[in-house]
Amino acid sequence: MNQSESSPEPEVILRIAAKGDGITASGRFAWGAAPGDTLMPDGTLQPGPHHIAPVCRHFGQCGGCQLQQLDEESLADFVEARVANASASQQLAAELIAPPHISPPHSRRRASLRAESSSGRVVIGYREAMSHRIVELSECPVLVPEFVALLPHLRKLLITLGQSGPKPKGKGKQNAKPVKVRMAADIDLVMTEQGIDLGIKGLTVEGLAATEAMLDFARDHSLARLVIDQGYGAEAVWEPVPVTVSLAGVSVPLPPGSFLQATVDGEEALVAAACDWLAGSETVADLFSGLGTFSFALAAQGSKVLAAEAARDAHMACKATAARTQLPVHCLHRDLFRNPLLLDELDKFSAVLLDPPRAGARDQIERLVDSKVAKIVYISCNPSSWARDAVSLISGGYRLVELRPVGQFRWSTHVELASLFVR
Repeated sequence: MNQSESSPEPEVILRIAAKGDGITASGRFAWGAAPGDTLMPDGTLQPGPHHIAPVCRHFGQCGGCQLQQLDEESLADFVEARVANASASQQLAAELIAPPHISPPHSRRRASLRAESSSGRVVIGYREAMSHRIVELSECPVLVPEFVALLPHLRKLLITLGQSGPKPKGKGKQNAKPVKVRMAADIDLVMTEQGIDLGIKGLTVEGLAATEAMLDFARDHSLARLVIDQGYGAEAVWEPVPVTVSLAGVSVPLPPGSFLQATVDGEEALVAAACDWLAGSETVADLFSGLGTFSFALAAQGSKVLAAEAARDAHMACKATAARTQLPVHCLHRDLFRNPLLLDELDKFSAVLLDPPRAGARDQIERLVDSKVAKIVYISCNPSSWARDAVSLISGGYRLVELRPVGQFRWSTHVELASLFVR
């Protein structure tokens, strides 16, 4: 082994790779680096002009964020590069890549946390990176402040519910203390028009005292809804008025567990892209439409919209809202993975919007390639599956006119995009 192999020279971090590590010209990786940092031979980093102090005390331990060391310029560059690289890797040749939209701190309106207890102590938070251990959140600069403020009170509630385990039988049971049992639960938080929608899954609630504790908690903290899933499906135990979310200014019922964009501003950026590109389209098929995130906005600007969705609860919420508002949205309950729209159906529309899950929409794309649809707007939360589908569209005669990167998951490597394809 020569001297250069045993003691590499200091190298400058050139960019941030897809998983959040800094990378040098020679291919060395460094976690927690920013462009312009210097990676020393011993693996330490000398901060450069784009390296800032992380804003959260949990950074480096909590697995929720990977990029808090980046300044705003570098963070925006990372989001844009993730989308641009996905396009370039497949030689898609986007005609325009717009500046990225980055959600601000304290804007995440939905979160999935984990709660675990042992010996009466409850920890609520995200898992550590590459570990099952839970990092107890005492702060979070990503989530809306209302979520963080609720956590200490939620810990107390979970301790109470965890102590409502099996009671001892036999003589002397009147003086027996509650048995402390190990508790593990998934916690879902969503900010709605009525306040916090709290879901607890995996926790068994037994007895009048436990039920009263839940109701008292929901009332005392003005929850919009409290949903418990004990293994038999979600059950709302507290919902004073029907829970709704605003989509393009329209109040839409929110069934428990329904998909919602992570931030309000991120949703607005994606919807604005779709509305800009599809303005003037007489008929639009909104595929994987969910609650109607794009449907109602497109209908409000004059398009007749078909909203196709497989999840029955979301479909029914969208359908009820369309009927109430009298907007031109026709709702179709259809599994587009098993039963994609066929050629004769697609050719009735001047434009199609797709917002599929992370796996993409391969089967539906195959039908679109042979269609006469003039414009396709593809919203994606996974640049890799999007690039695969985009190759098929371009091979079928479409051109990629514009890409708009969106970073709703601030300080994470998760990136979304809106794209426009024109026949």
